[in-house]
Amino acid sequence: MDFSNTSRFAQAFDDPKRDGWQKPVELVARLGLEPGSVVVDLGSGTGYFVPRLSRAVGPSGKVIALDVEPNMVEHVRERAQKAGLVNVESRKVPFDDPGLAPASVDRVLIVNTWHHIDQRVEYTKKLARALKPSGEVWIVDFTLEAKHGPPAKHRLTAQQVAKELEQGSLSAEVVEPEGLPDQYLVRGRLRAAPR
Repeated sequence: MDFSNTSRFAQAFDDPKRDGWQKPVELVARLGLEPGSVVVDLGSGTGYFVPRLSRAVGPSGKVIALDVEPNMVEHVRERAQKAGLVNVESRKVPFDDPGLAPASVDRVLIVNTWHHIDQRVEYTKKLARALKPSGEVWIVDFTLEAKHGPPAKHRLTAQQVAKELEQGSLSAEVVEPEGLPDQYLVRGRLRAAPR
């Protein structure tokens, strides 16, 4: 899919009706972000979550908004600048690498994007290397039955996503979505070192 037309996608991605089924406030609260945290919005699109993440980590924290589409990256830069979100950095990344420094990130949020990534097990390994010891990857995507989202043939089950994270060297669990009618949550964490 071509995501270069940001104005067209902004109408859908930033539609106020999305708040009703995406539950962004509740979702960001679930991440357990603290002031000073470094959070990645992977597949940030038009930056729907960016203002909320920016507030959650505060002025001493950092939001790294990553996308493969240069027009989306520029859109998020402009959005952050207009809103005075000085703790936001928007970066273009290749399809196969988030380009994150080792042990540099507290949380990675991936909303409605995981199904677009090829070689997800290898990608998970790169995310795992970027996590701080207590870091977490949160994947939010559409259930097979969801009214919103991509065509059914592109959807993944929560169990499939958890298996991919496990194969990519994270421990994974499906988390109760609480009020997300069309989506699931999967949390990945670094495995504890053997004693």
